[in-house]
Parts: sequence; C-alpha cells; structure tokens
Amino acid sequence: MDQEAMIREAQEKFGQLIREDLQRIDIIKNQPPRKDFAHLKHVKIGIMPGDGIGPYIMKEALRVAKAMLASEMESGRVEFVPIEGMTIEERAIAHQSLPDAVLKKCCECDVLVKGPFVTPRAGDKWPNMVSANSLLRRALQMYAAVRPIRIPDKDIDWTFFRENIEGEYIWGNKGISVGDELAIDFKVLSKAGTTRLFRTAFEYAKANGKHNITVATKANIVKLVDGNFLKIAHEMEKEYPGITVREELIDSMAAKLMDPEYTKGMEVFVLPNLYGDILTDIAAEYQGGLGTASSSNIGDRYAMFEAIHGVGIFLCEHHREKYADPCSLIRAMGEMMAFIGYPEKRDKLSKALDVCTRVVPKAVITTDADGATAEEFTDYLLETLGV
Repeated sequence: MDQEAMIREAQEKFGQLIREDLQRIDIIKNQPPRKDFAHLKHVKIGIMPGDGIGPYIMKEALRVAKAMLASEMESGRVEFVPIEGMTIEERAIAHQSLPDAVLKKCCECDVLVKGPFVTPRAGDKWPNMVSANSLLRRALQMYAAVRPIRIPDKDIDWTFFRENIEGEYIWGNKGISVGDELAIDFKVLSKAGTTRLFRTAFEYAKANGKHNITVATKANIVKLVDGNFLKIAHEMEKEYPGITVREELIDSMAAKLMDPEYTKGMEVFVLPNLYGDILTDIAAEYQGGLGTASSSNIGDRYAMFEAIHGVGIFLCEHHREKYADPCSLIRAMGEMMAFIGYPEKRDKLSKALDVCTRVVPKAVITTDADGATAEEFTDYLLETLGV
C-alpha cells in the first residue's frame, strides 16, 4: 500500500471514531437525573468476587458488610446478590471480557462490589481480552473514580476524583497504525464528560466542608485536552463560592506528594484518567500499600466499589491466598455503605481498621504464613467493631 492510501485509510478510521464519540456525548447530555442512592427504598448490591485472591478477600469483606448491615438486610432495605460468570476461566470460554449475561445481571442491581479481575497480558495463557473493569465503567457510565486516602499521623485526609472513562483509555484498543512506521493512540476529552466529573467533585466538597480542589494536569504541554480540563474546572469554580481551584503539574505533584509544605491546604483532587490512575496508586502506597486503599466508581444510575490491587498472582502461585490482605475490599464495603446512606457505618469501620492495623495490631497481615490469615484478621476486626 502506498503512503497516500495508508493516510486515507487512517483518516477513514479516525473519522469513524469521531462519529461514534459524538454519539456518546449526545447520550451523556440526555441522561436522566442522578438516582438518589442514599434514599432508595430497596438497594440491590451485586457481588463479583473476581479472580485469584478475590474470592478469599470477598468472603471476609462480605462478613463485615453483612454484620454491619444485619438490621437493614432483615428489614429488606438491603439485598446482596451474587453475580456469576466473571472468573477469567468463564470469560475465556465466553470469549468476552464482560459477558452479555453478566452485564444484564449488573444492570439489574443498584450498586456493585467487586474483587480484582485478571486482564490478560501478552504471553498469558488467556485470550487477549480488554479490561473488564474499563468495560463495566463505560457500560454503566461510572465516570468518577473516587479514592479516599487517610494517613492520620501525617494529618492527611484527601479525596481523589479521577475521570474514569475518557482520557487515554477510552480508545485504548482503537489506535491507528499507519504502515509499520507510525503508531497513534489518542487522548480524548469531552466537555459533557468532564463537566459531570467536576460537578460531582464540587458537590462532594460543598457537602463535606472542603474549600480546596486541586487539579493536576500537563496543560503546559498538552494544551488542548488538559487545557480544556482546567478551563472547565474554573468555569465551575464560579458556581461554588468558598471553593477555590488550585492548579498543579502532575509531575511536580507526584514528586512532592508527601511534602507537607507543598500539599498544605489540599483536600480534594480532580485528575484526568491516566494521571489519576498513577497518582492515586502512589498515594495508596504512602497510606500503607495498595492493599489498604479502595476505589468507588460513581455514575448517575450505578456505582461500583472495589479493591484497587491486582489478583495476587504471586500469592496464588505459592498457595498463600488465605493470607491475602482483605483491607482494601473491606474499605470498599465501607464506602459502599456510606454511599447508600450509612456514612456513620463507614466511619465506624474506618476507625476500627485504624485500630486493627495501626494502634493495636493483634492480627498482622504479612501475606505469608508468619502472619494472620484474612479470616483471622477479620475475626479481630469484627471483635473490635463489636458486631
């Protein structure tokens, strides 16, 4: 194929991507009002344990959630529903990262809680499938990934809002190759998608007495996409007196995240997709590791709560699944409880986790046989909670 023919082919593919995304933006603009999750008469919670260590930590997280929501389950306000079909083995047989039957079951729920899923990599024994996490977020339009980071001894109480659908990931498997010499991937931002993210973050700040929203980009280099991200932030700032936007560069923030002089006054962070993915993992490591953090995926019709770590391949290979740390998924259950109307239960759980992991660590998780099992740690946590 000559050069001009390759260019025409690339242009045609790019044009189709743009047409599809303009249709997606129209759908965003015409979404119905956001569901009031905290006041639903009946909340259906879909449970997907995931792969690897997922079933082991989900078992313990469910023990905690069911103990704390016992009266709500008895009254019929809360219902836990198992959703099957999402193990990597089942997805490989179906030749779908997110099988149609599973998505249908998810759509019948109000919120989801999930363990980690395998995303196959080159050389794996599994088919080369795209991320099930990304497909779920897009299918259910869960556009805001919310990650709290708490480090009490450093007086850190941060909440990160990461754009969850667009950015570098939305066309992640739709890049264009122009012959063998040129490969092109994309960074995508829509005004409608970014506006709903900032609206959620500003409403959170307003409801929780926060006065600062820090926006981290590379707008000095990525002038159009990151520049528009900042522009939308400042447009919304005008609607919320008392809440100010602080601009930072993402590389500087990653380098100085634990510098108290640099982060002084920072409370809420809003970041584009890729930057948020990286920075929230860095923040989680400072908190105590990925096993200590959780993520909430928030949309207008659905929400999903999850551990942010992987499937624990090393632990599984060494038959140490039962020693996996369940704290990330337990914290996710806490965030779920707050989201459906029980913030006091989330706060009680968070304090108990601090006691069990920092203050009086009687059952210490080391992920090896010299430490506590996930079940033993959860026994200690439930004893501390008094439920």
